[in-house]
Amino acid sequence: MASHFADRLAEAVKKKSTPLIVGLDPVYSRLPQNLRYGRGDGETDLPAAIDSVFEFCVRTLKVVAPIVPAVKINIAYFEKYLWEGVEVYYSLLSEAEALGIEVIGDVKRGDIGHTAECYADAHLVNPEFDEMDAVITPDAITINGFAGAEGIIPFADKADEQGKGVFVWVRASNPSAAAIQDFADAAGVKMYEKLASVVGEIANQPKRIGNSGYSNVGMVVGGTSPQETTALRQKYPKCWFLVPGYGSQGATAADCVRFCDKNGLGALINASRSILYAFNDAKYSQQFGDNWEKCIEQAAIDAKIEISKAL
Repeated sequence: MASHFADRLAEAVKKKSTPLIVGLDPVYSRLPQNLRYGRGDGETDLPAAIDSVFEFCVRTLKVVAPIVPAVKINIAYFEKYLWEGVEVYYSLLSEAEALGIEVIGDVKRGDIGHTAECYADAHLVNPEFDEMDAVITPDAITINGFAGAEGIIPFADKADEQGKGVFVWVRASNPSAAAIQDFADAAGVKMYEKLASVVGEIANQPKRIGNSGYSNVGMVVGGTSPQETTALRQKYPKCWFLVPGYGSQGATAADCVRFCDKNGLGALINASRSILYAFNDAKYSQQFGDNWEKCIEQAAIDAKIEISKAL
């Protein structure tokens, strides 16, 4: 297996023949009814809620692992359960590793100096504490880059050291983001474009470029504004792009594949709710009934086919 994150990612995308990845954003109230254990609405019983979320995520990982090259696990959905939820998050990292898929920890950390270094250690370095030798960290993480280069370089340096990756949040997929990220300076350069230039400079350093031609420092760029943001793909050809917005947020396969290169590499197209909760979609529930795993599996296969046709 390649030691450089970008090379591992390229190998994984080629092996699964898709840039599609699945986001794990588990909401207890949306889990299959037969997984909701405990009293009342179930979530007030913390151990039962944690067990339900963990079982749902593990079974989902086993369903999607043969289909996609990677998963994105959003730590916020586990942090809400405090330390017990964080423990589940780290357990899922081990489960995914055992299944042979890359994992992006969607943690969106951001700061400067020693604080950034501590964040980087926490999320990119496997801990060396006593009795924690089985705990691992993700293959890559998302970070908030709005502190500039000082808020990015500590994470990039740690990724270099650990053979891991960093995706800097450059252009969000939500509608209100434009009010801030499209704000332009006197020369007409938008805020997200300026941030992208900072990320690009860090990413393009030779030490960060793998044999695949891609860097271990990439960008998070929403697929919901394809006309504007496709230019970033052309301007920063060595960056991997993590592309949210496909599916439930309204971005189409055609919108998202603009971020891929001619070989279908360079972009990870994330689908979360449209796959994770496919069992609530009549299209799948009418076909598979209460078999929620089959619903998720078919939704992932359908998304994979749709993206393949758009490439």
